[in-house]
Amino acid sequence: MILILCLLLLCTAVAADHEFKCTVIPGNLKQVDAGAGQVYGVNDNDFIYRWENNGWKQIPGALIHVTVGPAGVWGVNKVNTIYKLQDDKWVAVSGLLKQIDAGGAKFLSGANRNDGIYCLNQDQTVSRSTNLAYSLIEGSLKYYSSGLYGCWGVNRNNQIYYRFDVQPMTCRGSFWKNIAGSLVMVEVGTDGSVYGVNSAGKVYKREGISCTNHVGTSWTQLDLPGTFKHVSYDEGSLWLLKQNGEILKCEDNCSSFPTRK
Repeated sequence: MILILCLLLLCTAVAADHEFKCTVIPGNLKQVDAGAGQVYGVNDNDFIYRWENNGWKQIPGALIHVTVGPAGVWGVNKVNTIYKLQDDKWVAVSGLLKQIDAGGAKFLSGANRNDGIYCLNQDQTVSRSTNLAYSLIEGSLKYYSSGLYGCWGVNRNNQIYYRFDVQPMTCRGSFWKNIAGSLVMVEVGTDGSVYGVNSAGKVYKREGISCTNHVGTSWTQLDLPGTFKHVSYDEGSLWLLKQNGEILKCEDNCSSFPTRK
């Protein structure tokens, strides 16, 4: 399994040096999230959609941010109430967040309206309880994303941070490292790959991430058509939203590599 994960990361690193094959996807979204083989998004009317059979299927409910990953499908609405998709129904749970991410190993991360940083351990995300025990993390971030090798976030000054020693049952981690660069949002793939968008709408990939180097070495700007406001990555595909909400799906050259189950 470790070898497969390392090959996946090597594959995405190689793909950054080549052109992506991009396809315009029908629809218009303000936020999109891909993970664990699924894709969800929300539009300007807070309608929720899931990508199924090469088309968008509307899911009942209204959210401003939705996420899918090993921790399941979660979202937050315009008053920051948190919901978990359980038995195909949205169930309100305790807590208030403006942004949420389910990409970790069944743990959850997110930020509240005051840029407070929170996470949920794996025992909380798999529970059917609606009264959940969040861990508060020191610091201030506007966007916080979780993945295979830890969590990444950006603050209001667009500074980038990586959180060390994040584990499924100790999601709080131990300390921060400031990473050179400037991004308005950052997303971590289930396989540990990291992508982000800067204030000019350019998309970047973090190079050098491996099983032994979780923070990587540098940022590479991807040669993509247009400027963007949101990016998400899963199973060889980048899902991108242009400033006007137009959706692009861009595939790399390693789609034949095995995917993590």
